[in-house]
Amino acid sequence: MSLWSRISDALAALRAGEGLATVFDLLRTPPDRSVAFTIAVIALGAKMAKADGQVTRNEVAAFREVFHIPASEEAHAARLFNMARTDVAGFEAYATKIASMFRGAEGPLSDLMEGLFHIAMADGDYHPAEDAFLARVAEIFGFDDRRFARIRAQFVADADRDAYDVLGVSPDAPIEEVRAAWRAQVRETHPDRMLARGVPEEAVRLAEKRLIAINRAWEQINAGTG
Repeated sequence: MSLWSRISDALAALRAGEGLATVFDLLRTPPDRSVAFTIAVIALGAKMAKADGQVTRNEVAAFREVFHIPASEEAHAARLFNMARTDVAGFEAYATKIASMFRGAEGPLSDLMEGLFHIAMADGDYHPAEDAFLARVAEIFGFDDRRFARIRAQFVADADRDAYDVLGVSPDAPIEEVRAAWRAQVRETHPDRMLARGVPEEAVRLAEKRLIAINRAWEQINAGTG
């Protein structure tokens, strides 16, 4: 069964009057988490698109870059997007349910934030409303300011890109500790690791920008200590 067919089944399981937030209570264990992850990116992306007042063609294209949507499944994807956009529940309700579902597993939440940044930057303009939206989602996910800034710097051109922040180490950390942090992040970015933590195969490409930022940070620090 395809990912999109599983999503359709999950939506069909909702009772009359139940909002989309309820679906996250039904998809808490593998392999359903990959379905929940996809729904989360699209649902929060729809709310974010609403936050800046418009849905551009580039943002729609960004969904297609993150998730390959076969022509036969486009109706399911459109239904999910519109359901989230018109749902009376606010984005904070979605984010809270998602944070609870992945509690204790930081990797999927970071992956999800990167997907949202990818969509936010699709039109080349990082709107203040999008920044406020993403900062609040990050807060609900339990991210501190430094971690949010680290993810933001991977996508937003004018964001401060501190190499030590990217690797999550102190500027006075010994080079061995920095190297260990770099290697650990590279391992966590490997497609097999991402699939194991519930990221659907269609969305593994989310890690590309992260890996570039991680390697660039290591090269910058290592060159400065040579």
